[in-house]
Amino acid sequence: MSDSQAPLPDDPHLGQHPPEHPTQPAAPVAAPLTQAQDWQWASLAHLGGILSFLPSLIIWLVFKDRGRFTDEQAKEALNFQITLVFAYAIIWIVTGFLTVVTLGIGAVVGLLVWVVWIASVIFSILGFMQAKDGHPYRYPFAVRLIK
Repeated sequence: MSDSQAPLPDDPHLGQHPPEHPTQPAAPVAAPLTQAQDWQWASLAHLGGILSFLPSLIIWLVFKDRGRFTDEQAKEALNFQITLVFAYAIIWIVTGFLTVVTLGIGAVVGLLVWVVWIASVIFSILGFMQAKDGHPYRYPFAVRLIK
């Protein structure tokens, strides 16, 4: 067929548009938390601090848009746990330096790790006890990096 000839009428593609891609359904939006669920997840964000910062981080990332109280309290717990990570890093650096200088002082500073861990457990439980009843809890010290 030359360029000057029109396509034959029996051409199966004549007048057809390329098939459109079916539209993808929107991702389902998670339902907001009930008040009881909001308090529960907020309290678990605090209690998870006994293990590390990961439970608070996961709870905050999963539930921050579903419950205002969980968003607020999980951020508070996460900021406290991040503060403790900084404390552990400083203790580790200082302990390593002091161990090289003198074993006695380095061992005493090493006990600070236990003090920080005990503070983590105590404040995490206090936060849990407050949040489970719907009362916001503020840690007495925390670098608030997550706003």
